[in-house]
Amino acid sequence: MKLEIRNVTKLFKGKIAVNNFSMEMQSGECVGLIGPNGAGKSTLIKVISDIINSDAGEVLLNGKKISKMKREIGYLPQYPNFFHWMTARETLTFMGQLSGLKKEVLTNLIPEILTKVGLTGEENSKVGTFSGGMKQRLGIAQALLHKPSLIVMDEPVSALDPIGRREVLNLIEEIKKDTSILLSTHILSDAEEICERFVIIKDGTKIEDTTITELLNRNSENKLIVEITAKDQKWIDVVKKLPYVKGVEVIGLKVKIKVENIEKNKNILLKNALEHKVDIVKFEMNNDTLEEIFLELVMQK
Repeated sequence: MKLEIRNVTKLFKGKIAVNNFSMEMQSGECVGLIGPNGAGKSTLIKVISDIINSDAGEVLLNGKKISKMKREIGYLPQYPNFFHWMTARETLTFMGQLSGLKKEVLTNLIPEILTKVGLTGEENSKVGTFSGGMKQRLGIAQALLHKPSLIVMDEPVSALDPIGRREVLNLIEEIKKDTSILLSTHILSDAEEICERFVIIKDGTKIEDTTITELLNRNSENKLIVEITAKDQKWIDVVKKLPYVKGVEVIGLKVKIKVENIEKNKNILLKNALEHKVDIVKFEMNNDTLEEIFLELVMQK
C-alpha cells in the first residue's frame, strides 16, 4: 500500500481549507494528522477518502486515482451515523452490501468482525441502545468489513467519555497490526500513544512531518525550572538581563529559563539566585514535552 497526496488544495466559499498539501504514506504505518480545531484536518480526510473533490492536486493509492480505489479504503467519520432502529448485524449487512459484498459472505464475516471490535453478543441489539464507545466500535467494524488496506479515521475518540476513549484506542492499537491507519486528531496524547509519525497541519498548510523521537530530539534544548516565592518575583527581571540567558517564561511562580550551556551555566544561575537571597522552592532541569513543542509550532508558524 502506498498513499500519495500531491499538492491538494480545497476552498470553501473562497476560503482556503487545505493549502497545497502533500505527503506520502507507506504500508504498515500509523500516521497522526495533528492540528488545532479548524486546521483543515476533516476536509483533508474527506478528500483522501474521496467523499469530496479537491480544487487542485490529486490523491493516489498504489499509483491509481483514489476514486478508482475506494474499495481499498475504510472510512470512519467523527460521528458515525447509523439507523438507530437497525441491529448491529443489520447495520453491517446494509453497509457491507453497499461496499459490494455478497450476503452469504457477510453472514460469515459479521460475527468475526463484531468479535474483533469487542461487540460479541450485541449482533441483535439495536444501535439506538449503544453507548458512544460502542457506536464508534461499530463504525470501525463497518470500516474494516471489506478488508481495506488503509483505514482513514476522523477524530475517532474526541467525542467519547474516558471509558469509551480507552476502549477505542485499545482497538486501534490492535487493528494497526494488520492495516495501515491515517487518523486525524487534536488530542496530542492520543496520537502520541498510537502513532509513530506526526503530520502537523495549521490553517490548511503542512508545517511538520516527523516522528515523535525526531521531534523531541530536535527540541531537546534543556531548560532550568526555578520555582520561587511571590516576594522574589523581582529577581525575574535580573534573570532576563543575564548574558547567558536565551529566554524566560513565567508560569505562576515557576520560571522556565533557557541558557546557552546548561552544564556550565546552571551553577552560575543558582549562585546568582542565592546572591539575590531568592527563596528557591524547587530547582530542576527538564526538556519540553511533546505538547509544549506542538503549541510552540502552532503558535509560531
